[in-house]
Amino acid sequence: MTEFLPRPAQGRRYAHERRVRLSEAGPDGVLRLDAAARYLQDAATDDWTDSGLDPAATWVVRRTALRLADGGRWPALGEQVVLTTWCAGTGPAWAERRTDLEVGGTSMVEAVALWVLLDASGRPSRLGEEFQVVYGDAAAGRRVSGRVPAAPVLTAATTRPWAIRRADLDVVGHVNNAAVWQAVTEVAVGPVASAALTHHGPLEDTDATTLLTEPGHLWLVADDEVKVSAQFTLV
Repeated sequence: MTEFLPRPAQGRRYAHERRVRLSEAGPDGVLRLDAAARYLQDAATDDWTDSGLDPAATWVVRRTALRLADGGRWPALGEQVVLTTWCAGTGPAWAERRTDLEVGGTSMVEAVALWVLLDASGRPSRLGEEFQVVYGDAAAGRRVSGRVPAAPVLTAATTRPWAIRRADLDVVGHVNNAAVWQAVTEVAVGPVASAALTHHGPLEDTDATTLLTEPGHLWLVADDEVKVSAQFTLV
């Protein structure tokens, strides 16, 4: 079960601001899930850049969960969003990042994500002492698991092709996490209360990908292998 820990009283916290633009809002006038995922990525990237640690380091996200805060809502078109992010736990080669999205000083959306540090060969790389010096106080010694469980696929699920575009690919040649969240945006029709997405393997441009759906669940499958699973609840 995903834990959404409260903001720590000590340790590094980084704030990132942006306004909800026309390209980021859906027909309902509020921030789309895939745009929210992009906000989280950008806040994490800017935090890492500002930290003074290795700027060439590559991090990939393995799972992300979002939910409306108590009394919260999705930010609307034109609103200024403040994202505050911090490290909420660590493992040997990964770290958990918590982020709050606020509008006008009120918490609207809470997010937690597991990020894995990769070396030049694309394999997980151990977090060094320098990481602990910068981020360790906020994590307060909390250890988190990097295990990603296998995702079941129900045979009764509805299927359709899912096209991968060149614009979906990132610098390591995989479909970017925010682009994967577009599948959730496509399936979750209606106000979303919570959503979680897990990467079981990378999606690549050569993959013939199928989208499988059931109420509240979806899977992206390539070569009979589940690459992504997600679940969501509506308000």
